[in-house]
Amino acid sequence: MPHILGLNVFESVASQEILCLHSSRDQTKPSSSVTMNSEEFLQHYHLDCNPFVEEDAQTDAVFKQRGVTAMFHPAWQKVLGSPTEPSTSIVFGPKGSGKTAMRLQLESHIRDHNRDNPETRVFTIAYNDFNGPIGHIQSKLGSWKGRRPEKVLREFGTQDHMDAILSQGVTQLVDLILQTGSGSASADNLIRQDVVDRLAKNQRHDLLLLTACYDQSTLGNLRERWDLLRKRLRVSRWRAISDWLFGWFGSIASIAAAGWLNYSNADASKYVVAVAVIGTLLSWLPYATRFLKSYVRAWYLFGNCRVRRQSISEQSQILLQQPWSAWASDPMPYDRFSSARYELLDKFQHVLYPLGFSGILVLVDRVDEPTLINGQPERMRLLVWPILDNKLLKHPGLGFKMMLPQELQYFIDRETREFHERARLDKQNVISGFSWSGEALYDLVSSRLAACTSDGQVPEPIDLFESNIDRQRLIAAMRDLQTPRRLFRFLFQLQAEHCKKHINREPNYKIQSSTFESVLASSMDESRRQG
Repeated sequence: MPHILGLNVFESVASQEILCLHSSRDQTKPSSSVTMNSEEFLQHYHLDCNPFVEEDAQTDAVFKQRGVTAMFHPAWQKVLGSPTEPSTSIVFGPKGSGKTAMRLQLESHIRDHNRDNPETRVFTIAYNDFNGPIGHIQSKLGSWKGRRPEKVLREFGTQDHMDAILSQGVTQLVDLILQTGSGSASADNLIRQDVVDRLAKNQRHDLLLLTACYDQSTLGNLRERWDLLRKRLRVSRWRAISDWLFGWFGSIASIAAAGWLNYSNADASKYVVAVAVIGTLLSWLPYATRFLKSYVRAWYLFGNCRVRRQSISEQSQILLQQPWSAWASDPMPYDRFSSARYELLDKFQHVLYPLGFSGILVLVDRVDEPTLINGQPERMRLLVWPILDNKLLKHPGLGFKMMLPQELQYFIDRETREFHERARLDKQNVISGFSWSGEALYDLVSSRLAACTSDGQVPEPIDLFESNIDRQRLIAAMRDLQTPRRLFRFLFQLQAEHCKKHINREPNYKIQSSTFESVLASSMDESRRQG
């Protein structure tokens, strides 16, 4: 009986512990698994997506799809200028201030302009990937210089920048004419094929010359691509192969003459071989001379036009596709100091004009991102300074829009008189402080909220906060954050922190003052650590 009683007591205690365990699980489950959902927070304000997830305009879907034309920096008009008269603008701004966003807005604006003005379009070259040109120069400098980033970047001069820009522009133009590659994807850049057929003889020759020097397509063999363009432009190659045909016919004639001499005069048999060999050599002499000249010029091009990837043999094969008289007097980038690049730039513009492009716009961005630079200001200076040449920046019909890091402004202010006389920055529409006011950032947030709303019920930024946070406090906080990137990061963290403090059964759609101040202080500390 005591044993049975003890067993009953044990079972009773065990059952109570099980009930307590279930009870504790039921009490802890809501607090650990059903915190307030950020999607529900966004839906409460009629937002289809989170406006503050992305911090880089290059990958920002909200900006690219919905907000490119919604909000502009106050300096927008000064940077844009007139599309019909391309001009140079230089922007110095801190990281995250919206330089890449402005470049994308420029591209969008030019596309709209080209669509509405097919006869006065602007040919746009996005010069923002420097890894390729720098890598080609590095590979040609040898092991000693090639291992030191500063040595490589000091070798990158104005002529190399012009070669890189012309390479990208010519490749893009050939893609448009041949309707291949990414160059034919944009409707506003399409080239009417009947206009190509009406190009003058000298314009066709100039286009073939530019293609021989600068085409950098990765879609196939460059010699075959050049020949395809030649056929498209209906340029005959009979003159180019005349000396080759002469060599074959001369060889056959020499051998035939030697055979006839041996048959008709037995005493002359000892001269038969000499007649055949000398006749064959003389027949091939014109072609051999042209081949040697083409190879020598290809060798000079390989050594002095250093941002390209053509081999010497591939380049010489392209030059052999035309008679030497066609290339002899043409400018080519086979030295480092002549004005040949400017002449070739003029030829490029001369070809573009009848195709409907009245100007060229070069968009320079992301100079801090190449592997060899890795965000170091001194290396950025070595790369960028050669572009700052007034002769290049003020070339007729050519404009540069340069988005440069704020760190380079420090070097500008400390440069010599000689540099400023060469660059003439007083003529270049320089925006030294690419900054945002708190009011402008408030409007930027408003535009992004509107871009993420599809039903017309657009919330104001202040609507997300409790009443003890007024508009002026919010604007002051945005002013302290300074850049859109820091602001978006702050707002995303603020939303996430707010949702973590509330459960789904008792949602709170107004961000509290305590949460706002704590997350703001954390964001400001992070900004100071990052400089």
